[in-house]
Order: sequence, then structure tokens, then C-alpha cells
Amino acid sequence: MIPFLILLLAAGQVAPPVQRLAAPVGVKAFDTPNDQGKSITLRWLAGDTLASAWLVERTGPEGPKVISANAAGDIGYLDEEVKDRVRYTYRIAAFAGADTVWSGPTPPVSSSPQVFNTARVNILIAMLVFFVLVIYFIETAKRGKSLFVRRIAGLDAVEEAVGRATEMGKPIIYVPGLGSIADIATIASLNILGEVAKKVAQYDSALLVPNKDPIVYTVAREMVKESYAKAGRPDAFKPDSVFFITDQQFAYAAAVDGLMVREKPATNFFLGTFFAESLILAETGAQTGAIQIAGTDSVFQLPFFITACDYTLIGEELYAASAYLSREPLLLGSLKAQDYGKLLILIVVVLGSALLLLSKTPALSFFGRVTGFFDTN
Repeated sequence: MIPFLILLLAAGQVAPPVQRLAAPVGVKAFDTPNDQGKSITLRWLAGDTLASAWLVERTGPEGPKVISANAAGDIGYLDEEVKDRVRYTYRIAAFAGADTVWSGPTPPVSSSPQVFNTARVNILIAMLVFFVLVIYFIETAKRGKSLFVRRIAGLDAVEEAVGRATEMGKPIIYVPGLGSIADIATIASLNILGEVAKKVAQYDSALLVPNKDPIVYTVAREMVKESYAKAGRPDAFKPDSVFFITDQQFAYAAAVDGLMVREKPATNFFLGTFFAESLILAETGAQTGAIQIAGTDSVFQLPFFITACDYTLIGEELYAASAYLSREPLLLGSLKAQDYGKLLILIVVVLGSALLLLSKTPALSFFGRVTGFFDTN
């Protein structure tokens, strides 16, 4: 008997066990978590089968319908063609050649939008911490406590620049940039314009504000008018001092250059969004002998302002200027809260980087495996 079996094995006559096409197992259908609705997720296990593809069938108010054919390696499907709060059932079929074997139907399931995305709890915590910081620093500023803000030379020179224009009897030209009212730098520039206009009203100097954007012109005019009123000099405001020139970039730059050459201003402010015309404006102003204070958040234009202007506000210094000049508790508290928020983010990044680095250190690999404190995968 034994020699006979040996001969059969040697001749390859013993056939391997035959695998049969079987339906997938563990089929689950559930509402997709953390979404806006109209989505159902399907999961299944391949099991021991020879399937070359999977067929997904959905049964709803319109009846059964095959909605997808997935590759053999897929064990999941996202159905995004459903209606919220409508019940559906699903079946998954193993398909190979001319054979198809269906699983049993899943329990009825329906989709619905989620109120809160639990995957973003970290963002919620960060927002709450930031709001607490904002409220705390605003209330601290309202109580009269002094909040330290780093000295910014360009902003300290504003009063000197306005006083110089008064002594020389020459005007001040304030250019709020070439951006629209939707640009953050333009909004920051208009806030600074309000503070500069207050000092101009107090010193009884002349202020000229040429504008490129019609909406920015309208807002700038109202801000200057309001600043004169706050300074107690509403009668000194001249509506023609804030004017619109053109919305064409280099035509505007040429007009401002001509204004500087004719008026010979004592001080020029270039604050806001600027493009290729930045050097043209700054160089012309420098040739007229004016004190120039510039600021923008564009890294491409900062070198030109730094070269041709006396003072330059770099990046976020432009955003902090209104709080720095006015010292209003609302603005100052918000500025301090932003600084502390950035500090917390920096601490989290440093700690996270350190923990990740330690988790890859061979000396701590055993500790990580035992405690599970580090992710060593």
C-alpha cells in the first residue's frame, strides 16, 4: 500500500483540494461617520473564495440595483448616491467567470448628517483655549494693566513724521496699497490710516490719500472723517484730501509719483498690498527727501521697501500696528492672545517632534513596546 502511494505522489496524481466560490462574510452597512450626510459605508471580509470581483447591490424605494463592481482586493465601498433618512439594504456578491454567489442582505440602514465631526476635537480644544486667552487679555487690558508689546521702530516714528510735516508746512501722503478691501493687508492699512489721521488732525497738518480701488477709497474717506471727529477737529477735514485716481496699476503709480514730485511731501506712508510698483513709488519718494514708512505682507516687495524707505514694517508688524498705536484694550488683548496662541502651538510642535524622535531611538524601542507610550510602527 505504501509503495503505491509513493508512486502516486511521484507521478503527481494526488489532486489538491478544490476551492469553491463563496459569498463574502461579515457584510456590514452603516452611516458614514463625521460626514454631511448622503453617504453609507460598506465593509466585508473576503473569506476563502476565488472571487475575481465584488458586486454591490442596493435595495431601496426604487428596488434592487447593482451599483458597483469592485476589484477582488477591495473589501469596502462608499455609496454616495443615497438620500438622507431613507432606509436601504445591501448585498455583496462574489463574482468569478460565469458564477455569482450573493451574501445575505444587511439590516436596513439610512444616512444622516452629523452635527459635529469627532475627528476634529483637537481643533475644538484649540479654539476654546484661544477664546479663553482672548477674553482674559481683553479683560486684563480693560482693568488698566500694562501689556507688553515689542517696540516697533517704524510705528514709534509716526508721531515724529507727522510733527516734521507740520514744522515744514508740507503734506503727508498716505498710500493704502493696491489691494482690494478683501485683502487683510488693506484692512490693516486702513486701521493704521485712522490712527495717523488722528495725529494729523491734532497737529493740524495736511493729509493726502490717493486710492486705486473705489471701495477702499470710500472706506478710507469715512475713516479719515471719523478720525478728525474723534480728535475734536471735524471742521478741519477736507473731503478732497481722500480721492480716487484709477484702477490701473502703473497709471496709479505714475499719478502718485507725479503727486510726490509736485507736492514735495514731508512724509510718505506706503502700507498695504503692493506689487511691482513698490520700488517705483519708494524710489520717487526717496528722491523728494521725504521720511518714508512702509509695510507689507508680501515677501517679494519687502526688499524694495527696506532699501528705499526709512522704516519698514515686516509681515505681522503691519497687522499689529493698529493695536500698537491706539492701545485700545480690544485690539491689544487680541494681539496678546494671538502671541500666546502661537507660543502654545510652538510648544506642541516641539514636544510632538521630540516624542517622535525619541520613539525612533533604538535605546527606547523596548520601553515603547512595553508601555505603548510611543508609536513605534
